[in-house]
Amino acid sequence: MTYAFSLLKPSKLLLSLTRAGEALARFDERVSRSPIRDGFLQRQNFQDAVSSLWIDGELVHVEDLVLHDARMDIRAPTNEIVNAHRILRARRLMESHAPQWPFGDEGINLLRGKSSQTQPLLPNVDTDNDDTEQPDREDKNNTDDALAEELAEMDALLLRSSAMVSDALSYRSPALRSSEIPEDRGAVEESEDDRLQQWRKLVDQCVDYPGPLRAAILLDAWRSLEVLDRSPWLGRQLAAASLRAGGLATLPALNTGLRTIQRERRHSPHQEERLIAILDGMHEASQRGMKEHDRLLNGKSRMERRLAGRRSNSRLPDLIELVLANPVVSTAMIVKALGTTPQGAVVLANQLELREMTGRGRFRAWGIL
Repeated sequence: MTYAFSLLKPSKLLLSLTRAGEALARFDERVSRSPIRDGFLQRQNFQDAVSSLWIDGELVHVEDLVLHDARMDIRAPTNEIVNAHRILRARRLMESHAPQWPFGDEGINLLRGKSSQTQPLLPNVDTDNDDTEQPDREDKNNTDDALAEELAEMDALLLRSSAMVSDALSYRSPALRSSEIPEDRGAVEESEDDRLQQWRKLVDQCVDYPGPLRAAILLDAWRSLEVLDRSPWLGRQLAAASLRAGGLATLPALNTGLRTIQRERRHSPHQEERLIAILDGMHEASQRGMKEHDRLLNGKSRMERRLAGRRSNSRLPDLIELVLANPVVSTAMIVKALGTTPQGAVVLANQLELREMTGRGRFRAWGIL
């Protein structure tokens, strides 16, 4: 895939490129020096994961994602929430490594779920001192025997279930059964590897391009090549990672801006229009991020006024940090983070005059006004 910029209209493309570059630089400078940097970046990761699912046609509420991340779901997690949490973990993984790490073999394989690293499931056991470990081994043998019986019952249940499914499928017409040819997983993975190598060659070719233009090209190429059928979201995260590798101090949330761009522009048959749409999405993401940052900063200053005259061991400062880092906090989250009782968590939330999110007495959650 080639990108011949000499054939493009430079005026419109360069205008979008300049606007996106200026907005990204201004936003990154403000966030990197902000007193609420860590909390804002955590909030941004939640919003970007939800927006990424929105672009792919799935709806996930950010409140459900926050509770799922805290392992405090109020209902059984759906497949969409699991996928959103996967994006959230991928962003945290990229932030915890060097900027160039996502584009290396180790990074990109780990992000796509194909890591070659194998870690031992159990720690190494010192077998030199057999006398001191004899009671533990006896207890372990008893536990293994009880576990073996449970596993045998589960295996029998699975065999009966498989037999019932086989009987049900046997009643289907032979023509229908013959048409259901299983997909060759190895061929699919080999094809994905080839497309990924082609995309990575484009990464090396665009190394000297301006950061926003490089990210737009990589994102457009990922979508055009359909590199990973099961992970279309990864291309947008790698495009954000390329901006960080190009000099930004933070990982931008591109999906929050791309979701505001019309789908017809993002999927236009014209290459120039697609690139301009992605650049406009970067500009919109920066503008929305600036507004959200200023809103949180004002909320922080308003809540800190409640700290006047408080004791030095008050838990309100910790609650302020927790509220700034999460779009929603529940009673259980406050109890887990601050070590208070459920009644104490409610009292602390009322002292900060947080907004009640649920309106329910049994399950209560709050957010910043």
